[in-house]
Amino acid sequence: MIWSKEELLSRDEMTSLQSKRLKDTVSKVYANVPFYKKKFDELGITPNDINSISDISKLPFTKKQDLRDNYPFGLFAVDNSELVRIHSSSGTTGKPTVVGYTKADIGVWAEGVARVLSMADITNKDIIHIAYGYGLFTGGLGLHDGASLVGATVVPSSGGFTSRQVMLMKDFGATALACTPTFAFHLLETAESEGYDIKKDFKLKAGVFGAEPTSKGFKEELARRWNISYHDIYGLSEIIGPGVAGSCKHSPDLHIFEDHFYPEIIDPETLKVLPYGEKGELVITSLTKQGFPIIRYRTGDVTVLVPQICGCGRTQIRMKNIMGRVDDMLIVNGVNVFPSQVEHVLSNIDEITLNYQIIVDKKGYLDKLEVMVEVTENMPMDSIGALERVQKKIQAELLSNLYIHTVVKLVEPRTIERSQGKAVRVIDKRSL
Repeated sequence: MIWSKEELLSRDEMTSLQSKRLKDTVSKVYANVPFYKKKFDELGITPNDINSISDISKLPFTKKQDLRDNYPFGLFAVDNSELVRIHSSSGTTGKPTVVGYTKADIGVWAEGVARVLSMADITNKDIIHIAYGYGLFTGGLGLHDGASLVGATVVPSSGGFTSRQVMLMKDFGATALACTPTFAFHLLETAESEGYDIKKDFKLKAGVFGAEPTSKGFKEELARRWNISYHDIYGLSEIIGPGVAGSCKHSPDLHIFEDHFYPEIIDPETLKVLPYGEKGELVITSLTKQGFPIIRYRTGDVTVLVPQICGCGRTQIRMKNIMGRVDDMLIVNGVNVFPSQVEHVLSNIDEITLNYQIIVDKKGYLDKLEVMVEVTENMPMDSIGALERVQKKIQAELLSNLYIHTVVKLVEPRTIERSQGKAVRVIDKRSL
């Protein structure tokens, strides 16, 4: 189901719209955000130098540190009296990143989420159980506003209280679930352990999941066991929140709502813009935001842009699922390792679950990579031969895919600590 006519614009129509909106945004930040005026002046450019979307390469990049350096409101383009909401990151690695929204921004955000929900055929006839966190985190409220816009009945459950959430999903007859993929899996395991019949007791038809990179195998297993269609939703609080892009039923690739958010792919080392089809760091420019417009924001997410029109008929540029992050990529004995690569290997092994942790440590002068993973319920832990066979199988597959030797430790089901938000997949002890 198509939500907005902008999802069907021709390339010429889209380019024209993007050019107009970029010019307006550049003029706005130059006049109202001292940080950007200084950046532009240092490069010797003014808003008059930006006449079309093709001129975007003339503009400076923005990094997360820039947001922290201008904490709290230094990058806002409007007076606080025009803001209706403020969100921020947790600030666990320093000053939090703070973003502000005008009433118009909230509308753009809700529309982006509504487009993703429409891809999942979620309408005013549905009951959507939202288990993203509510509060300063952009997940819960972003999904809430979008679901309200499409007219769905919202159950604003937020995180935690897993058993209670499972009960409410059954009793309220939820037809859609929105949360992180790992929490959806935790809900599933809890429902199964408490004796629910997944197909008979629940009415779920679709899931809208995001906030963490997830492998194809994980998605397929989650969709199969919950008996739902799986839909990705992508976003960052620095851009607007969830609702920048989403996947439809025709392809796992995510449609980017490029009438609002212009995407580029760059080489994170050279900062050179890469052509469609090449893997690199995703950069996004907001084209319609009023309170907190952002220019060429380096997301840190690694992906590929796909220009081919989707079978659903939407004409907007798509992107592959996030393959990892530039800044949390592990370098183990000189080899680049993304957690999603490890998960992809694990997803193809029948005897184990997708509950795992990657532990990196030092052994002398060399790095040591260990993967701890839970076996399935029917895997006999007292069968040393069977465990060794599975261990060797996983080690061989990891070596074949990552070109690195890995220690594999198999543990009993439900022994790795569960998360109610983003899963803690990596423990790097080298810096401790």
